[in-house]
Amino acid sequence: MTTTNNIILNATEVAHKTRRIAYQIFESNSKEEEIIIAGIADNGFLFAKKIAEILSEISDLKVQLCEVKINKKKPLSPITTSIKAEEYKNKSLVLVDDVLNSGTTLIYGIKHFLDVPLKRFKTAVLVNRNHKKYPVKADFKGISLSTSLKEHIVVEFKGKDAVAFLM
Repeated sequence: MTTTNNIILNATEVAHKTRRIAYQIFESNSKEEEIIIAGIADNGFLFAKKIAEILSEISDLKVQLCEVKINKKKPLSPITTSIKAEEYKNKSLVLVDDVLNSGTTLIYGIKHFLDVPLKRFKTAVLVNRNHKKYPVKADFKGISLSTSLKEHIVVEFKGKDAVAFLM
């Protein structure tokens, strides 16, 4: 349960960060006709949907949303996507998650997409923690935060709003 003491980003701040990330994605893909926004299942996909909505509103890019299903407890298990590989082949793709913690989920997601030639590949997260196990970075991030290893960051999506807090 959230309290005002542990909120990192309130709904207004999340909305601003999401819009800023969408503009950054558009700026780095302004010469493209189409872009794939691939969100890691659950919160990453919800965040990706918000980014895709804003991209459709601010640009003429054809935005295709893709859900990426990764078993976070067993990341070596097969990864599935809601669109076929042929649909993102030789296109710009942004892999999206809500929080970059250890980097495990993101790096296995990246590995999956490296099996198909892409025109451009970037990553986006709302919150970037500075405790990575893998050498993975977020190209677009809402906020970077140093936390203790015992602390956790949770993003709650409720309707149109989202709040990030520290537990």
